[in-house]
Amino acid sequence: KKSNAHLHLCMNANASTFVPSSLLRKKEAQREQREEEEEDEYFAIDVECVATGHTHNDRAVAQIAVVDERMRTLVNVFVKPGTAANEGTSGASTSSTIVSTIEPLTGITREKLDEEGIPFGDAMVLVRRSLPSRTAILVGQNVSKDIEWLGLREGEDFKGVVDLCGVWRTWNPKFSTYSVFSQDHLVRRLLQGQLELNEKHCAEGDSVKSMKLFQLWRELHHAPEKLQREKEKLLEGTPEPSFAKRFPTFEGVCMGNRKTCTCGAPFFG
Repeated sequence: KKSNAHLHLCMNANASTFVPSSLLRKKEAQREQREEEEEDEYFAIDVECVATGHTHNDRAVAQIAVVDERMRTLVNVFVKPGTAANEGTSGASTSSTIVSTIEPLTGITREKLDEEGIPFGDAMVLVRRSLPSRTAILVGQNVSKDIEWLGLREGEDFKGVVDLCGVWRTWNPKFSTYSVFSQDHLVRRLLQGQLELNEKHCAEGDSVKSMKLFQLWRELHHAPEKLQREKEKLLEGTPEPSFAKRFPTFEGVCMGNRKTCTCGAPFFG
């Protein structure tokens, strides 16, 4: 027998070639080190939904956008509701028809979806291609809900999350608690004149807003005093009432305001 008979050997992709396991372990360690050294990349993501029923849980994904740190739009697609897997957690049937596009809020029309909408699965191929799974940090306003709608998985599709609701929450001495603000209020108070505000939302436009708000926070979070001064601006003035506050129902669809809910459906989160 050869002197190296007891050397542990492992087969590589070429079945006729053997590589010592010690060498494979070294290569694996080097690969893991390279992965650790890779810098995080930030991507703002946003989803707009239309109503597929009359309760505030009856929603389906209708637009998806992804914007990178350089404000480049990587994905901006409309989705045909009723296509496979396009249910989020609403419980609506995939064959559901649209009850309302809630156009004054979403900016989406039935015609837009008919002309430009693609199947949900095709849209998600584009989303996943835009995200480097090992380094992608997803940014957004209540971004966990967008992630849930899209069925993305941490550690598989992306690395981590920055929720703007958390990083911009502000201690409110008047009520002895933290106040959390809408994206529009954050933009209005912190990015005055930089972006145009419109009641109609748009996944692409909201993604740009999210990235700008994140970049401002990242610029200031190592300077606590400056960050605090910016947060104090958020307590100035009264936030404008949301669409759901002004319209508890729209086209027969409950908008999900907890105080004025008309459908009796449960609230999640």
